[in-house]
Amino acid sequence: MSNISQCDIHGYFDGEHCPECEDNWNHILSGSQRKKVSKFISGALRHFPDDVGLELDESGWVEFKILVEVAQRKYDDVDREAIRAIVQTDPKGRFEIDGNLIRAAYGHSVEVDLESGGTPVPDILYHGTAPENVEPIQQDGLQPMTRQQVHLTDSIKEAEGVGKRHSREPTILHVDAEQMINDGKTITKRGKSVYTVESVPPTYISQL
Repeated sequence: MSNISQCDIHGYFDGEHCPECEDNWNHILSGSQRKKVSKFISGALRHFPDDVGLELDESGWVEFKILVEVAQRKYDDVDREAIRAIVQTDPKGRFEIDGNLIRAAYGHSVEVDLESGGTPVPDILYHGTAPENVEPIQQDGLQPMTRQQVHLTDSIKEAEGVGKRHSREPTILHVDAEQMINDGKTITKRGKSVYTVESVPPTYISQL
């Protein structure tokens, strides 16, 4: 991950030079520290809130100041501004802020209600996986496994990146989102390019 800086005029950005004016910037967080803290707060909001002393409400929200306090117990050189910068510059839109509240936008393994529905969805979505998973998926479809929902994306590049976590040569699956919605399934946009659904039956899946 790249460093985070702040422009007095245009706000937080990746790197060392403001893409708008290339001036008036201050260093906020190094790339290495950004990666560690981002991973920690993402995990805290998605997977282990109890372990770090967070109490999420039924929709996954927690007070921003409490998340900052929790992060500071692990990283004492991180302040409120650094956490806000991480959230606002996250490349995948993993977080949502509403007033003084924050939550993970998707990817939970703890039970929360993200109030699905209402966002336009592309006709075609993609899912990256290891080649050895293709046959079971063709039989049983895509299932959430350890997460609450299946994650899809509107980007082949993003699907390939996810698939490469499991294989050097991932298989990209093509999901007929248009037909799923026509058949009454709910698909919801979460973050910048992620879409979630309870499951994807095999009839909607083909190999790209």
